[in-house]
Amino acid sequence: MAGGVGSWGRSVRVGSGPGLRFSGGLGVGMDLGQEGATGAMACDRRVFMGAGVSLLLGGCRSQESMETSTPAIVATVGMVTDIARAIAGPGCAVSGLIGSGIDPHLYRPTRDDAIRVLKARLVFYVGLHLEGRMQQLLERSGVAGEPFAIGEALPKDRLRRAEGSEAPDPHVWMDLSLWILAGDAMLQAIVERMGEWVEGATERWRRLREQLERLDRFAMECFSTIPEPHRWLVTSHDAFGYLGARYGLHVEGIQGLSTDSEAGLRRIRGLVREVVERRLPAVFVETSVSSDGMEAVLQGAASAGHRVQLGGSLFSDAMGPEGTYEGTYVGMWDHNITTITSALGGRVPEGGFRGWSGDGS
Repeated sequence: MAGGVGSWGRSVRVGSGPGLRFSGGLGVGMDLGQEGATGAMACDRRVFMGAGVSLLLGGCRSQESMETSTPAIVATVGMVTDIARAIAGPGCAVSGLIGSGIDPHLYRPTRDDAIRVLKARLVFYVGLHLEGRMQQLLERSGVAGEPFAIGEALPKDRLRRAEGSEAPDPHVWMDLSLWILAGDAMLQAIVERMGEWVEGATERWRRLREQLERLDRFAMECFSTIPEPHRWLVTSHDAFGYLGARYGLHVEGIQGLSTDSEAGLRRIRGLVREVVERRLPAVFVETSVSSDGMEAVLQGAASAGHRVQLGGSLFSDAMGPEGTYEGTYVGMWDHNITTITSALGGRVPEGGFRGWSGDGS
């Protein structure tokens, strides 16, 4: 299973300030920060287990019991959580760590996150450095078994690399055909790890897989209606490269693959020039990324005599609020497809994906 051992010479920190530091013979440490030292959990002893590198917090008391009658699956971003929940069904407690509107590149894991990871039977994360500050915790602190890095389970020749970078693009859910393969891998991991608790998982995934294949066809049809000169998608950061490659859009982001950097003035000026020269009708912000850079693009284009519209907010690294249609992977995609297509001059069936007949009409 993916999510290997890596280098064991560093500490994993959760929170900040002085606090409890767990370390063992492998040279691995985990610092829960001041909050961990003074919070609801008080630990009497700590032990690292050998080759599996499981962190066992013995004699710990917390507001939430470390044991549960229902086996737990923990995932990082919502796109992973939603697929895991659909496959696992009602027999497992599936929860996500990084909620709606939160940037996973910059997310700082909390003490509660550490506890949830420690007691989970299975932990899913994208990997490929998407989760940034959380990835060390996920790879090095599992109790029940090693976490599953979805990006490592995908075909290497399908992974995109940004221009001038050797690092793979982690936004793999932006290609529906690739995320279907991720779901195949997640199904196998869930069945192997959760056993009788996930009866019917294969059938549940078959139904969802068919829906995602249909959604892929819907995306192809909608994006193909955008006039050729307007098939430029300008967004806050480079999260839509897989979408562009799959569906025939040229994609430009103010920031790079990670939001853990500032947008340069030269980059903004370059995008303003492209928007003006191509007379693009719209640019887009993202729900989990600051809109400041895009405001500068809008103002720059206006100063150059081209009034470009803000086409809407797209879901990139996070889905919509939990409990809403946009808070599902299908709903997130439906929103993005209809928003992009409409703003760039294409045609969307009334009702979006849910109103689409699938016959091209």
